[in-house]
Amino acid sequence: MVNDWNAEHYDNKLGYVSELGKGVISLLDPKPGEKILDLGCGTGDLTHEIAMSGASVMGIDQSVTMIQQARKKYPHITFIVGNAEELDMNQQFNAVFSNAALHWMKNPSKVTEGIWSILLPGGRFVAEFGGKGNVGVVIDALERTLSELGISTRNKNPWYFPSIGEYTSLLEKYGFQTTYALHFSRPTAMPDGELGLVHWLNGFAGSYLQDLDLPDRSNVIQNVIELCRPILYRNGQWYIDYKRLRVIAEK
Repeated sequence: MVNDWNAEHYDNKLGYVSELGKGVISLLDPKPGEKILDLGCGTGDLTHEIAMSGASVMGIDQSVTMIQQARKKYPHITFIVGNAEELDMNQQFNAVFSNAALHWMKNPSKVTEGIWSILLPGGRFVAEFGGKGNVGVVIDALERTLSELGISTRNKNPWYFPSIGEYTSLLEKYGFQTTYALHFSRPTAMPDGELGLVHWLNGFAGSYLQDLDLPDRSNVIQNVIELCRPILYRNGQWYIDYKRLRVIAEK
């Protein structure tokens, strides 16, 4: 999972992630007094939303910068730095919630095993993350561009985007009963007009861009923009080709 996030950029230019995640909180339906873990909490906006329900909520994220930002914004909530692929907690929860985080975790079996271990009997797991085909246009443009420059894209893709069948089978393997699963397209508008795709690439595509010097990085971004423009740019705004997976599962 990425651990070198620019938390200010995330809040200022990619805040739609948390805004759209509020619908997942409706699926969670938190109750006063419940103990809930927000897995991959980012800068804490949805953790705060859950806390407003009266639930006792804790946020965990592998990114130190994200957790620092969350603690600064919401000092009344407990936030900890931790790896979801190595969950080892001395407490259990009524629910585990996750929004836009599980697709950064390349070992989903370990994540699922950890979630199972920290849920109380009858507890629920509610999540949304990237599903099969998510941001496929952007990934194709990145990989085509780098390949044309003679740069291998092997091991550069940081994401796990499963199908419904793949993911619900994984949940069932560890004992969960899936009660709800939905895979859907959600073209998502980026802020700042022409700069929208640049914000997305700088925020999320670091594994593809991080080894490039500044001129090459700029050239790659510009080429990706031109490849994506006929498909993802309309009426002066970028729309990223999100495909999301939502699940509810019970222990």
